[in-house]
Order: sequence, then C-alpha cells, then structure tokens
Amino acid sequence: MSTETLTYTIDPEIPESYVDSLYEYIYGKYLLAQKERFADISKKTAPGEWELTFSVLDSSGKRRLSVRVSGDKPMSVSIAPIASTVREEEISQFREDIDVAIDLFEQQVRKNSLVFAWREGESIVPEAVSAKEKSLQRMFLGTQILLMALFMGIGLFLFFLIGPLVPIVLLAIQFIFVFYSNRIIARSADWHITENNPMIHLLEYPLSPENDASAKKISKDDLVKLKKEIYMETISKTGELDLQKAHGIFSKFGIDLNLENLMARKVNVYQLVKKVADRFGFPIPEIVVSNTLLPNAAASGPSPSRGVVLTTTGLFTQLDDDEILSVLGHEFGHLKGRDPLWLYGLSAVQYLFWFYVIFGIFPTASFFVLIIYFWALTTLTYFVAKFFEARADLTSAIMMGRPKVLADALEKIGFQRLLYERAPSFRVQEWLSMDPHPPIYFRIERLRSLAKFSEIKHPLIRSAKEVTRGFLHSLS
Repeated sequence: MSTETLTYTIDPEIPESYVDSLYEYIYGKYLLAQKERFADISKKTAPGEWELTFSVLDSSGKRRLSVRVSGDKPMSVSIAPIASTVREEEISQFREDIDVAIDLFEQQVRKNSLVFAWREGESIVPEAVSAKEKSLQRMFLGTQILLMALFMGIGLFLFFLIGPLVPIVLLAIQFIFVFYSNRIIARSADWHITENNPMIHLLEYPLSPENDASAKKISKDDLVKLKKEIYMETISKTGELDLQKAHGIFSKFGIDLNLENLMARKVNVYQLVKKVADRFGFPIPEIVVSNTLLPNAAASGPSPSRGVVLTTTGLFTQLDDDEILSVLGHEFGHLKGRDPLWLYGLSAVQYLFWFYVIFGIFPTASFFVLIIYFWALTTLTYFVAKFFEARADLTSAIMMGRPKVLADALEKIGFQRLLYERAPSFRVQEWLSMDPHPPIYFRIERLRSLAKFSEIKHPLIRSAKEVTRGFLHSLS
C-alpha cells in the first residue's frame, strides 16, 4: 500500500500560448468525458494561474486519489492517495494516464504543425511524414529476424528446386549483409553527422485554425522553396535560425504566422552521441540522420568499432536532450551486446533446423503443418529477441544512470501503443507479435521500478527472466 504523495513535473513540447488550450483539453476531453472515473473537478485557467484539481474514482465510485495539475512550462503534477488501501500500481497507472493525455494533445499540435529541419552545407531535404520506414533499415536496425524470414521463404522454394546446399548459401549471403549493415544503413540516411559539422537545426510552428487554410494552400514545391530561402537567409549566413527573418519569409509565401509561436531548436547530434560513446568507452560510431518526423533511433553493425547510429529528426522534436541520451544509451546497448550477431546466430539456428531436421523427420508433412511450425518457431524467435531488447533497456539504465528518463522517453514515443495495451487481450497479442520489442507498458513499468541498477551483474539473464514473467503475468 502507498500513503506517499507522488509529485513530478512535465514540460510539454508546445509554445507558451498553447498552455491554456492544453488545460482546456485535459478538462473537457479527458476529465469531463469520463465522469464515471472523476469527481470534484475544478479548474482555474487564468494566465499564470492554471490549475486543475479532481478526484479519481474506482469502479464502485469510491474516491481513491486526489490530483492537482498546475503551472505552465513545466507543469507540476501531484497525485495523493485518499483511501488507505491504494496500491503503488494505482498511482503509477494514473500517472501514465495524465502523461498520455498530454501526449495526445501534443500529437494533435504536431499534426497541425509546420516542421522543418536543416543541416548546414547539405542539400534541402523535404521532411518525410509517413510512418513507413525504408526497407533496408527495417531489415538491419535492431534485428535480422525479418531478413531471415524472407530468406526462409526464398530458401524453401530453392531447396526443392536446386538442392540442399541452398540454405547454407543464403546464410552466407545474409552474414555479408549483417557484417556490412553499418555501411548499408549509412548510405540510406539523408545526412551524415561529423565533428566538424555536428548540428541539426529545427523550426516548428503549430498552426491555429485561423491560419490553417493559408498553410494548406501552399504546394510541396513552394514549401521546399520556402525552406531553402529560410536556410539561405539565416543558417547559411550566421549558423543560427533568425525567427524574425523566418517570419518574414513565411509571410512572403502567404502564410500568416504568430511570431511568438515559432519554435527553433539547435541540436548538436555529434556531442550527444559522443557523450554516450564516452560513457560506454566506445569509439564514436558513424552517425546518420533521416529527415523523418516519426521519432526513432537505431543502431546496427557487427561490433562497436563497426557500428552506425541512426536518429530521425522526429526524435529531436519530441524528446529533450536527456531523453535522447537515454534512448541512445539503449541503442549503444545493442552495440555493446553485439546483438546483430547474436540475433543472426539465433535466426540461423532456426533456419538450419527448419531445413535439415524438420524436413528430414517430416518429409511428407502437409503444407499446413509446415506453416504452423514456421509460425510457432518464428514466434519463439521473436520472443527470445525480446530478451535482447530488454537487456538494451537495462544497459542504458546501468551506463547512463537514468532509467526513469528512458521510461519517459518510451512513453512519449509509444503512448499510442500504451492506449491499446490497456486491454488484456491486446497485451497478450503484443507479447506474441512479430516484434522484437516487449510491450511498451512492460518496459516503462520495469524502468520506473528499477532499483540498484548499478549492481546488476548479468543483464541478459535478468532480462530473460523478467520478460518471461511479464508474459506469464499477462496470461493470468
């Protein structure tokens, strides 16, 4: 049971002028929309005096928690138990609810925002807004299982057509892909970050309803021209974004903006990666950036000395520097554990077992039986891969010393999955999905409850045990 008040702060990624709208969103779309869950709702939304207070009810209508949200940037959140039987899990669950509500508002703002990113001395690259990832990145970033599944399908066909040596040849080809994955990933990115040119410049403007129309009328070609002119008139001359000049250029292209809502950020990507590499005692890997608004980071390569780290510009718009460092710590955890090679070996064993054992024992098995076996073995392989992802979380916690910051970053990136994972059936589905990552709720809860992480001696063994327990608990 818990009798302590949880107090923490949240710094929403929105302009100051949007704080009032955020409070109205929480009040109207979250609290009033769920009157069966909340009571004693009170709001104060005068500038500089924003405050929401309310009680959280259980399923029988009894008051369990007293909550106060106040301030602007950062916002202060206080969650205090009312009943004597409140469990820590209830407080943690409701903290997640508040965080997700704010994340949902931020997502709405981002969907109606103009976002531009530049790298000095590089060509103007339009921002990709689709959630689709480049196929080569999907194959190599974090896991080789997807590639192995593809090769298994091809090998099955060629096995019968050509002969029994085909699987070994395909494995050799995949090993070449894995060994040189760092080069392949680097070539697929938009920008290469170096010590002499380490910066990414970002400009973001949330569109209000009154200027949505003028922004939507502008063509993609004109947006590129606008972006290029802002670069030529500001960054290329001084190395800095001049918001006043940027505002004038927007006006020139017929977009009427409120200067106070323009947000600029300058990210030294090289220094962020170097700080993590120094913590791990690794050489600085190759650093590449994809100009994609989907927040993501990944690492690949057969060893730390042949590694590559990829980030997207969306990561810089959604996370602060400490959160980015923790996410990079997770990716360096993959390099430290040489996870690409381990996952290649795991998949290779499955692959060879499939062809040289199963086919030998069941040469006349029906196609349906083979498909069932393929699904079961692939599911097991992905489940074991979750051990490595969970270990990368632990490695980041141990090396960077900020497990709760990594949890906050994961919550910001994966809040939509958190909403789905509220349903027990969906949680089980996530555990058995063809995804090497454990469910996001499990990763966040695990990191926030992590204690004495510096004393952990065998992160992989501990991760395997905790992932297995997490899966079994989802079945109960």
